Amino acid sequence: MPDPAHHYVYILTSQADPTRHYTGCTTNIESRLRKHNAGDVAHTSKYRPWRIETVIRFSNKEKARAFESYLKTGSGREFARRHL
Repeated sequence: MPDPAHHYVYILTSQADPTRHYTGCTTNIESRLRKHNAGDVAHTSKYRPWRIETVIRFSNKEKARAFESYLKTGSGREFARRHL
């Protein structure tokens, strides 16, 4: 069930190509995963199906977006590879 009071930063791993990852932010992780696996997200449709690797919950939207942005940088990708 969606929880608009919380924001989730998630990392997906492609089951078709486990070297492919996708990082995003949402308030409804289950619905978002369904969209990725249905091909409704242009950036991820080529490497379906996806599975959830990591989910981190935030109570603050701005902090969630900032962390998502960090994970999409070179140092953030390396942090995720080592720790998440």
